[in-house]
Amino acid sequence: MKILISGAYGFVGTNLSKYLASKGHECIALDLAKGDVDAYAAFYAWDELGKIDWAGIDAVVHLAGKAHDTRNVTEPRVYFDVNVGLTQKLFTACGDKVETFIYFSSIKAVDGDTPYAQSKREAEKWLDGRAVVLEPAMIHGPGNKGNLNLLFAVVKRGIPWPLAAFENKRSFTSIGNVCAVVEVLCKGSVPRGIYPLCDDEPVSTNRLIELIAESRGKKARLWRLPKGLMRLVAKIGDVCRLPLNSERLGKLTEDSVVDNSKIKSVLSWASMPIRAEDGLRETLKTF
Repeated sequence: MKILISGAYGFVGTNLSKYLASKGHECIALDLAKGDVDAYAAFYAWDELGKIDWAGIDAVVHLAGKAHDTRNVTEPRVYFDVNVGLTQKLFTACGDKVETFIYFSSIKAVDGDTPYAQSKREAEKWLDGRAVVLEPAMIHGPGNKGNLNLLFAVVKRGIPWPLAAFENKRSFTSIGNVCAVVEVLCKGSVPRGIYPLCDDEPVSTNRLIELIAESRGKKARLWRLPKGLMRLVAKIGDVCRLPLNSERLGKLTEDSVVDNSKIKSVLSWASMPIRAEDGLRETLKTF
């Protein structure tokens, strides 16, 4: 197959391109950004779209977009200009010339209230059944950047985890499962629609810390301090601007479990190719 990938040089795009190439598929990298994407809405290199020869392209995988800014310095309009505007332009450019259009949204689009989540949700609504939309939980793999790296750094330094009493669970998505799913989707045999994507088994934060410690040949330091005490510390942090405040405590201790049965059903898979803990171990080896 000939597959065009926007955002091919990012974390997911790099891993996906290597995987598809190893399976004998031809990948075309599309770079739609010029300049500082955080500063200007008009950064789209639309001239690049006009140069594409759509003949023979079997599928478009749209990964390019504005990721969530954890520092909260990005103007809200930028998320919409990029995540919605870029999707509209690319989808319109390929029109009916390409059979399969795969859009990478986010599980945050389901009920998130940040500009990032809202922009992903708006892009989904605009596509409205005209594409295959994936809503992955947190994706990890070689070259991963984000919260998993931050947690790894905490464990590496031997800092105890003081929130072990909460026992919350989260769904993750191994990059190997992402690649395997996308390869099948590119064949065009799956109905258009929205599909949550994740590994089969959710992993507790405590278990994740244990896996990180194991990857370093260390024993996990889990402190099961009283929940009430930690909530009190968080309230103090709201006033004194400590590293732990009520908002951060909520994000660190909430459950976030995703149901991937819909995508497995249309693929006729009993399970994802890679188990959650096996995928995490492979990712941690690269840190």
